[in-house]
Amino acid sequence: MKVLITDEQSLFRDGLSLRLKEINQDINILQCSNLLDMQKYLLKERDIDILILDIDLANSNSLDIINKIKNDSPNTKIIAISINEDIPNIKKILSNGVKGYIPKKSDSNILSGALKLILDGGIYIPIALLENNIIVPPLKKNLTNRQAQVLNLIAQGKSNKQIAYDMGVSEATVKLHINALLRSLKVNNRTQAVITAQKMGLI
Repeated sequence: MKVLITDEQSLFRDGLSLRLKEINQDINILQCSNLLDMQKYLLKERDIDILILDIDLANSNSLDIINKIKNDSPNTKIIAISINEDIPNIKKILSNGVKGYIPKKSDSNILSGALKLILDGGIYIPIALLENNIIVPPLKKNLTNRQAQVLNLIAQGKSNKQIAYDMGVSEATVKLHINALLRSLKVNNRTQAVITAQKMGLI
């Protein structure tokens, strides 16, 4: 798998590269600091699987840049990163076909969880949208309220320990909810649960 990171801050690019290597040592990572170099890479390297793009580099033209990338490199999946957590803007970006929107202020665990979810074929929805229930539709009948809550927290990339803290329960209780959730969705692990739930319209 080949990943191109486009961000003007070298420290951020290097940190993101380390996170990706922790997920999969075999990932081939390329870096650039501006949109011009990014476009050159995309033209030269036709087999880039994932583009991680700081959409703030495009200022107000981020949607235009995303559409151009999709037209020129239709097989490249786009992950948007940004310091901007404006909900309407996030919704616009997500509705334009990107595979995730990761705020730069996300802590390291959430960042890793988001990257792993996207690399496994899912779509990462930022906490701001999940917490405000902005794009979370009514629950399906096969999930309890607790299972739905656990599902949303898993989608945020949180560990069992973090989920237990947020819900005010023990880790053992969280594991019980997760096992019940996996059975309800007929999947074997957390990542499959999120991907399946997204396809079902649960998140």
